[in-house]
Amino acid sequence: MDLHGIGVGRGIAVGPIVRMPDPLPEPADVARTADAGVEFSAVSEALAAVAVELQSRGEKAGGAAKDVLEAAALMAQDPSLVDDIQSRIDAGKTGERAVFEAFGAFQDILTGMGGLMAERAADLADVSRRIIAHLRGVPAPGVPSSDRPFVLVAHDLAPADTALLDLGKVLGLVTRDGGPTSHTAILARAKSIPAIVGVAGALDLADGTEVIVDAGAGLVRVAPSEADLERARATIAERAAVVAAPITPGELADGTAIPLLANLGSPKDAAAAIALGAEGVGLFRTEFLFLDAKTAPSVDVQRVHYAQLLAQFPGRKVVVRALDAGADKPLSFLNDAHEENPALGLRGLRALRASEPILRDQLTALALAAAETDAELWVMAPMVSDSEETEYFVSLGRELGLTTVGVMAEVPSLAVLADQVLGVADFVSIGTNDLTQYTLAADRMLGSVAQFQDPWHPAVLRLVKLLGDAGAAAGKSVGVCGEAAADPQLAVVLVGLGVTSLSMTPAALADVRAELRTVTLAEASERASRALAARTATEARAVASA
Repeated sequence: MDLHGIGVGRGIAVGPIVRMPDPLPEPADVARTADAGVEFSAVSEALAAVAVELQSRGEKAGGAAKDVLEAAALMAQDPSLVDDIQSRIDAGKTGERAVFEAFGAFQDILTGMGGLMAERAADLADVSRRIIAHLRGVPAPGVPSSDRPFVLVAHDLAPADTALLDLGKVLGLVTRDGGPTSHTAILARAKSIPAIVGVAGALDLADGTEVIVDAGAGLVRVAPSEADLERARATIAERAAVVAAPITPGELADGTAIPLLANLGSPKDAAAAIALGAEGVGLFRTEFLFLDAKTAPSVDVQRVHYAQLLAQFPGRKVVVRALDAGADKPLSFLNDAHEENPALGLRGLRALRASEPILRDQLTALALAAAETDAELWVMAPMVSDSEETEYFVSLGRELGLTTVGVMAEVPSLAVLADQVLGVADFVSIGTNDLTQYTLAADRMLGSVAQFQDPWHPAVLRLVKLLGDAGAAAGKSVGVCGEAAADPQLAVVLVGLGVTSLSMTPAALADVRAELRTVTLAEASERASRALAARTATEARAVASA
């Protein structure tokens, strides 16, 4: 029997299932008997204890997990939540019930916002359960222990669960819920753990059942045959050899150079990316400076952080994305007004253009940082729709001292107008996550339409071809910085469509590097032609690899 979901990475795992224990039962909605002050005091102590525990886990985990857990710790002591809890206790609720209801109400708000905010609702639920467990004096929910390596199966995994996974025991992850940007997915990529999320039927699997988790295929094979197991183990050995192979520049079998770059979210991530063979940065997300701030950071504060990143890539290309806020990442000082459909609202360049001083400060800081270092700085705008918006951003960037200014292709209209856009921009970088979402009208966080969230879809590939052709005609770079670049087979097709560089999570660099070296440019183009002629994503994937 096979189960299907959204694969994270390209790894394969083989082992028996161990299921996460069921969550704590919902606190009973009974009248409070203790004094309100005593009850709130106990809750306050629990809130503080859980925040400290999450901070401690973050310090031990480091990396991306540290940021995630620090955010969870802040949730545990959010002033608005604390006030809501106290109000409910004063109204007669028990501490446990007040925590449950207050966090639940906040979860509903985040879920209603959709996108990344909806994904964060799962994190909030975990914090709530930990607080209630502390009040009850019972162990917090968490990953079970086992004497032998196993594949972990769960509804979903919270940051506190994934951050300190024992990589000597946890071979792979399978969750019923979650999407490609859930924390399960983010941390699985960071730790290079094979994972498949959004797997219907995952919770029907019994403990001890042997499975093959094939992240590349998004496939969980239940009770595999001995032949299946032998093939999977051979693939695991082959991949281990690929990861251990000497690092070389990205290129095809005929010597065509395809630079392999890293997607980064903080300057501190650069060293690990370089160690894995990143030839530069294809997407540096600047949101880390803005998301937790009450006001936009100053030019000098930004300059220092950007210079820290650029200094680690002397002589190499570093592509920085201007602040990408709005929709699932609202900022109080930029665009936090309610919108009925924020994914189609004031986000990306639209929000920056409406608050131009913030954009000017960021571009000025980037120009100053570039002047202090030897990196080759490229700057791009997010969510650009047409050539008029492109001209606005490129002109402003050059006015403020930037030399290489481009845009992201995330909206289908930009691909349709690719010749006009590349007549103005110095380069284009394709964000395949959003391009797929908008092309197929399928929220990339929504599991019920996951079958449409596939960058292999011929409609998406045809838009990439428009961009690749326009880039070739203009003699300008067209890169990909979406997760599609991390799929080795799709990376070959993208190159065949005219893409000139690929940027991805650093853990994927070795697999993509190895795959590119197996084909010539003519062979990549032939694969791309077959995929373009397909009718579905599944067919495109099949004919391209045939």
